[in-house]
Amino acid sequence: MTARIAERFGERAEITESYGDVTVDVAPGDWIELLAFARDELGHSFFDWLTGVDDPPDAFQVVAHVCDLDARTRLLLRTRVPRTVPHLPTAVAVYRGANWHERETYEMFGVIFDGHPNLVPLLLPDGFEGHPLRKDFILAARVAKPWPGAKEPGESGHGAPSRRKTLPPGVPADWGPPDA
Repeated sequence: MTARIAERFGERAEITESYGDVTVDVAPGDWIELLAFARDELGHSFFDWLTGVDDPPDAFQVVAHVCDLDARTRLLLRTRVPRTVPHLPTAVAVYRGANWHERETYEMFGVIFDGHPNLVPLLLPDGFEGHPLRKDFILAARVAKPWPGAKEPGESGHGAPSRRKTLPPGVPADWGPPDA
């Protein structure tokens, strides 16, 4: 299988194999061709899942997992889209099951799937702002109530007073209500 992928994509694909599973990385321009090749030429007709991975500081990975149920083989297909312009062609024409997965990835990471038939929010309430699975997304719960973990003596609300107060990870120093 890896030889067929290498023959088709050459240096446009990075192919790795680990524990019998094959991972193929391509540029965004080769994404749809790779998915169609996996389905039509390699027999990986079962679409399992697709998601995003925040890869700071400059990109998101879009990852799809497809299977050949008869041969019992799996492929992990990946591409990287720039954080500044996170656009990728939709895979819905190749795998219909990609529809909801792309909607979720759009909602949670902000990756825009060009040509998607219905790229609207799927899980979050109406009016929700931001993309909660991005690593730079600030969780309001971390600002609304005190961080429960004590880093130094006195920070947990008992014991000797602390030399300094620390904020939870991911919360900027100037975020939240002003100190009274």
